[in-house]
Amino acid sequence: MPDTVRLHARVYGLVQGVSFRYYTLRKAQTLGLTGYVRNRWDGSVEVVAEGERAAVDQLLSWLHVGPPSAEVERVEFEWQKPLGEFRQFEVRF
Repeated sequence: MPDTVRLHARVYGLVQGVSFRYYTLRKAQTLGLTGYVRNRWDGSVEVVAEGERAAVDQLLSWLHVGPPSAEVERVEFEWQKPLGEFRQFEVRF
């Protein structure tokens, strides 16, 4: 697929303990993306998502806001070459 992309993002702020991972999971599944979301030791949340560019762009926009109880301070991200290694989107621990 020529328009398939891979996003690697780190979300900072009040993003742990507010169901951020599960809201991200639902959003990514709704958009038909594959990849994962997980908490990091430093209090951030990491997201790796692959799929059609328009859908990944929607997820990236959503990450800047997050769920109602989150307080996103910043999102650092980079575009990477899609590897097609995921079958679904999941929460990793």
